[in-house]
This record gives sequence, structure tokens and C-alpha cells, in this order.
Amino acid sequence: MTPPQATLTLIVWSDYVCPFCYLEAPELDALVSHFGERIHVEWRAFELRPEPVPTLDPDGDYLHDIWGRAVYPMARQRGMTLQLPRIQPRSRLAHEAAKWAMDHDAFAPMHTELFRGFFEDSLDLADPQALIETANYLGLDGDSLGRYLAEGRYREAVLADQEDAHRWGISGVPAMLLLRDGEALGTVQGAQPREHLIQAIDRFV
Repeated sequence: MTPPQATLTLIVWSDYVCPFCYLEAPELDALVSHFGERIHVEWRAFELRPEPVPTLDPDGDYLHDIWGRAVYPMARQRGMTLQLPRIQPRSRLAHEAAKWAMDHDAFAPMHTELFRGFFEDSLDLADPQALIETANYLGLDGDSLGRYLAEGRYREAVLADQEDAHRWGISGVPAMLLLRDGEALGTVQGAQPREHLIQAIDRFV
């Protein structure tokens, strides 16, 4: 829920297998630091390759090309450490784990660790046991997460996020929708530098 003092809500759709979404995270943190309580950021789930869409070849030319041309240079520019993951798992369970963490007041650490784990340690985001171990590592109740994942308790919430993105015409991530009192003020697509984000929002606060 948006805090009553926040004047704007920035809804951010992202996927844990998207390097540009991870690269955008510190830029959004800087945005919040800049505007303070005048802006509220909400992260939403977006599966780039839901079943039955094929996943990418982790050693294919496409990934090596995009990482060489764009991901590694942007990571160096933003002072982040990313490595091309050895696997390309589906991400729905990771999004469900993040929803579970949100209901346990632990979204921020889980969100960060899912990104970090995948892009630094090739964490298998589709493996329930890997997600349970991530929760335990963060001091959370991994057994509880495991039960929720097995039951699919957050599946509909993840799918609802995806459907909401499509209603707003969003087909790729990272993507951001700026709202005031439920009214759309504009969208921002792609991994933008913080200066551009600040300029885009400065018109409305």
C-alpha cells in the first residue's frame, strides 16, 4: 500500500533472469534517496519466458553478444559485479518466493539476494530447494516458503502482475509506470541512468 505521504507511485516490472533489471536496482534506490517520501516504488513480477516459451541457451551466441556489448559495460559503469549465469532457469518460482517474502516483511533482502544469487553465483531460480536455502540464509523460515511454493499459494499473484503489465502495454522489462491517485502519468522503459529517472519524475513532484 502506498504511504499516505507519497505523492507518486512508481510501479516497476522486472524479472530475476533479466540483467538489466538487476542493473537498474541501484538506480531506483538512488531515486528513492533523492525524492524521499514523495515517491513510493512497488516491484511487480514479470516472467520474460513463461512456459511454454523456450528458455535461452546459457552458452548461446545471443547471450554472449548482449553481455559483451551491453551488460558488462553497464555493470562496470554502475560498479556492479555480474557474471553470465551458467544456467537459464524459468523464474516463476523466484517471483513466488519474493511474494512470500513480501508477506513476511522481508521483500527487500529476498529481492536483492535472488538477483545477486543468480547473477553472481548462478543460483537456480527454478529449484525450490535453492529458494528454501536462500530464505534460510536470510534468516527466514525456509520450511514455510517450501510449503507455499509446493502449494502454489502465490502463483495467481505472479500471474496477476503479468496480466497487469499487459494491460498497460508493457511487454519487456525493466519497465516503470508512474501513477498519481491511480492515474498513469507516463512510462519509462529499459535500464535508465538515475539522472534520466530523476528528470522524468521531477516534472510531477
